[in-house]
Amino acid sequence: MVDYLIVGLGLAGIAFCERLEEHGKTFIVINDDSQTSSNIAGGLYNPVILKRFSLAWKANEQLNLAQKFYKSLEDKLGVPLDHKVTVLRIFASVEEQNLWFEAADKQKLQPYLSTKLLLNNNPCLDAQYGFGEVLHTGRVDTKKLVKAYSRYLSKKKLLYEETFNFDDLKMGTSGVSYRSNNAKKIVFATGFGLKRNKYFNYLPLNGTKGELLTIKAPLLKEERVIKSSVFIIPVGNDLYRIGATYKWKDKSNEPTSEARSELLTKLETFLNCDYKIVNHVAGIRPTVADRRPLVGKHPVLDHIYILNGFGSRGVLIAPYASSQLYEYIEKGGSIDPEMDITRYEKAYIKV
Repeated sequence: MVDYLIVGLGLAGIAFCERLEEHGKTFIVINDDSQTSSNIAGGLYNPVILKRFSLAWKANEQLNLAQKFYKSLEDKLGVPLDHKVTVLRIFASVEEQNLWFEAADKQKLQPYLSTKLLLNNNPCLDAQYGFGEVLHTGRVDTKKLVKAYSRYLSKKKLLYEETFNFDDLKMGTSGVSYRSNNAKKIVFATGFGLKRNKYFNYLPLNGTKGELLTIKAPLLKEERVIKSSVFIIPVGNDLYRIGATYKWKDKSNEPTSEARSELLTKLETFLNCDYKIVNHVAGIRPTVADRRPLVGKHPVLDHIYILNGFGSRGVLIAPYASSQLYEYIEKGGSIDPEMDITRYEKAYIKV
């Protein structure tokens, strides 16, 4: 019998695996490729919501944990994952400049918003009112992380690459069994796949489709992330990720011509050079109605837990939420009430 069976190996699953290895717990992982959000994510970590110039939820705690977490993963896996990169917000007007500097004076935002107005010296960008710089930002190569971690677990014979079958999961007094495997506990970290989970599908996981383009723009020569109506994220070799869209009705992983047109229309409002589209991807972010993660124990069944609902900020939230879930299970710690699934117990009772 192992200590844990983990279902799902995106950012949530990887983060929980790391907590288990850190504390010498045994586990196995079951994962398929049905959920693509961690693989196709832009991977930015940024403590500021740039639309409103406000601090993201729990940004201080999450940022400190995340930077240590990804550094330890780089050392462990032997691959570069965390790329320190500057994030610049294009100002659309003098009024936006003033709003930025007002925000930068607030105590909570002072560590993250530079008070220096940066002028544009890149002829390929239309930014006549200049930029504001966000501090302590970076980009995690989430696709490389998932691939490297899958390889790491496979070598240790801890990864089963298959679709989880709920009919094969049996409950016992001291744990759960799944086919020939026995575990004391099971943690579901399946992203939007939660919609097919009969134990947790009462939770209000909506799912938001996001699409990103990759373009090749040899003249752009930009090493900083540029944020306007969309992000331009440099990934090397004159390649840039452009994103992202937010669609609530379409729940497929298929790229659409509508999203492509939307991204290009927004991009061309501030990009003034030739480019070529080289890739177009889509995935469903696991978003929740109240914009908070879904973490905790099943309301009735013992041994069953969930780690989900990170939305578009999974890079920052995963280390934080996984740590709280581990402390809750193993040490009787508390889960932040804003992300504890006990907030939806009434929804379970109705079901």
